[in-house]
Amino acid sequence: MFREEKDALVALEEKARELWRYLDVDSKKERIAELEAEIARPEFWNDAERAQERLRERTGLQKVVDSLDDIVQRIEDLKVLVDLGEESQDEDVRAEVAEALPALEADLRGMELARMLSGPHDQRNAIFSINAGAGGTEAQDWAEMLLRMYLRYCERKGWRTEITDYQPGEEAGIKGATFTVEGECAYGYLRAEMGIHRLVRISPYDSSARRHTSFSSVFVFPELDEDIEIDIDEKDLKVDTYRSSGAGGQHVNKTDSAIRITHIPTGIVVACQNERSQHKNRATALKQLKARLYELEARKKEEEAAAISGEKKDIGWGSQIRSYVLHPYRMVKDHRTGHEVGNTEAVLGGDIEDFIEAYLLSRS
Repeated sequence: MFREEKDALVALEEKARELWRYLDVDSKKERIAELEAEIARPEFWNDAERAQERLRERTGLQKVVDSLDDIVQRIEDLKVLVDLGEESQDEDVRAEVAEALPALEADLRGMELARMLSGPHDQRNAIFSINAGAGGTEAQDWAEMLLRMYLRYCERKGWRTEITDYQPGEEAGIKGATFTVEGECAYGYLRAEMGIHRLVRISPYDSSARRHTSFSSVFVFPELDEDIEIDIDEKDLKVDTYRSSGAGGQHVNKTDSAIRITHIPTGIVVACQNERSQHKNRATALKQLKARLYELEARKKEEEAAAISGEKKDIGWGSQIRSYVLHPYRMVKDHRTGHEVGNTEAVLGGDIEDFIEAYLLSRS
């Protein structure tokens, strides 16, 4: 009696210990103590931006520590309960334990996600960029559908978003858009979406009602701290000004306040048009360029390491990661994990958490 319950608890306890070691919870507790000492100093709020960064760091660390502490304590409580039930041969205790186990397993799965979000930049805010592929109006409409999907997903997560660049299509949709995302582990989650997204549907722009395939690319970059140095030579920059094409007020639309910067050596183009002044738009665009150059260098190092070890990457620049099929059947399938969903309306409405979690867990 209670053998199955004991085995299940042993397995959960071992997984919890593994997570404790991997997430280095002891070091996190030490870092929390350091941050609390810093927060208690009278001069802490002299630098408001740095103060907010420290508070976000403490909140993130505390959440991981508290969650795993709670799981460990619940496992210990259930072990005691199992021992008592075994002594008294109480079937009610067995039912209570059986009811508690699925919740523990689900919470540990959530902690596995925290394990996958422990990279150097996973806790940071994100810069999210969508670009329509070849195909004119059809592809541009698909890019706008993706923009809507991701903005709704961010809203579900409680993250703050701000569109910094918006390039409308000639007839409908968008040529491209960039927005910033502020929230806990925004980059860690959204980096799972980087790649090519494919749409198959009956085109609403085709009078013959033929089936069309469209592509849009998604790029995600971590928002970097100001103290991370990226050398950018002004001679390597081509700076253009233009009038804002999106919302932003009467002043923005009447002056050439929008900024587009081309980094000549890499061909990277960034733009910002949501601020009222060229100076602010330039600063935001340079921040985006800095993030993209940093990510580009990091990806080069990953590819070099993969080449040396003979590892074949299953995702990279230009790879097709997901298909959204609206005709002749309805299904969204992620080609990296095999995860698929038949409710395409929910997915396009921002319900993509399962796809992101499946990808993050598969990377373990």
